[in-house]
Amino acid sequence: MTKYSKQPGPIGIFDSGYGGLTILHGIRQLLPEYDYLYLGDNARAPYGSRSFDVVYQFTRQAVMKLFDLGCQLVILGCNTASAKALRTIQQNDLPNLDPDRRVLGVIRPTAEVIGKLTRSRHVGVLATEGTIKSDSYNLEIQKLWEDVKVTGVPCPLWVPIIENNEADSPGADYFVKKRIDHIMRLDPQIDTLILGCTHYPILMPKILKHVPRGVRIVPQGEYVAESLQDYFRRHPDMDARCTKNATVKYYTTENPEKFKETARIFLHEQVNVEHVDLE
Repeated sequence: MTKYSKQPGPIGIFDSGYGGLTILHGIRQLLPEYDYLYLGDNARAPYGSRSFDVVYQFTRQAVMKLFDLGCQLVILGCNTASAKALRTIQQNDLPNLDPDRRVLGVIRPTAEVIGKLTRSRHVGVLATEGTIKSDSYNLEIQKLWEDVKVTGVPCPLWVPIIENNEADSPGADYFVKKRIDHIMRLDPQIDTLILGCTHYPILMPKILKHVPRGVRIVPQGEYVAESLQDYFRRHPDMDARCTKNATVKYYTTENPEKFKETARIFLHEQVNVEHVDLE
């Protein structure tokens, strides 16, 4: 078993790229007093089309790095990593790495609230190819809300549009409308659409423009934040192991200058970032 420090530390938030910054933002809005450490594996992003084995291997490396940096609790702020790696890490790796540490994902908190949000009991998921193929949303929602029908559609071009700062362009309109029209054709009774990729809230103005009236959009940040707050209420021992000095540090596997530039799209603020290697 690896010997990790028992000292309290920051909350770790991991994403393959930049989308997890929307999760970090949502959590910081609700829980500003905690310390946070954000790690983006930007050099190897995107994860959306990679195999289960590769996503698991990369995610495990990131979790171990965040443990090395002092995090007692890590949130996978990435739907693909939550879909393809979370369960294996929780069941197989944590008992050996450190049974007292915790790794949480973003799919379960969204699944928990969805039954309270849909009236028609027809829900759509817009996500990366990897998340849709994993069927994770359907499985998690079915566990909690057996009567809810879930339809998923992959949106492979949405992340590149966002990361290339094209979210306001007419091209973005075309691709957003195309996918929303597609999912609504598959199930016209959908009244709630989950944005199952943490990048997608950046496209919110376009999404709202093209969804039919009365369809509710569910971004994940606020629900993950509320779920984390509830988790701390139920696990005061873990809450005590998370430091509270209202700080945030950023790490990337890419060029720090490139990270700073793209992070501005998500955070609307300047950040200081350091380079790390995961391999």
